[in-house]
Amino acid sequence: MERLRIGIIFGGRSGEHDVSLLSARSIIRMLDPSRYDVIPIGISREGVWKKPPQALELLEQGRFAELEERLNSETRALVLDPGPDSVGRLDLAFPVLHGPYGEDGTVQGFLELAGLPYVGAGVAGSAVSMDKTIMKRLF
Repeated sequence: MERLRIGIIFGGRSGEHDVSLLSARSIIRMLDPSRYDVIPIGISREGVWKKPPQALELLEQGRFAELEERLNSETRALVLDPGPDSVGRLDLAFPVLHGPYGEDGTVQGFLELAGLPYVGAGVAGSAVSMDKTIMKRLF
């Protein structure tokens, strides 16, 4: 059976950037490497999508300061098309983003636009849950 390629999307522009790194690290540890190929995809604090070299290793070792330096200093953007700097084919995206610009439906909308299945709530559910006033009105 072919292993699924799962893109773990972490980091992001929110104030919860560091929490996202910790969450991604935990999730990656729990994924069975005999069943899944983990593709770490980092988003810098400035919102630039990166596939940093050794990202998985840095996450596993808890070297978040060095990972953040690489996310901010790498010049390559995320490329979904085939090529040497690309993420390549993904079977599933696992957004591990907390707060605005990730947990609020923005990334979910991007993934839906790309036709890529993902883990978690959809665009509307994510957006509504981030706006407490709207959520209370719906309840």
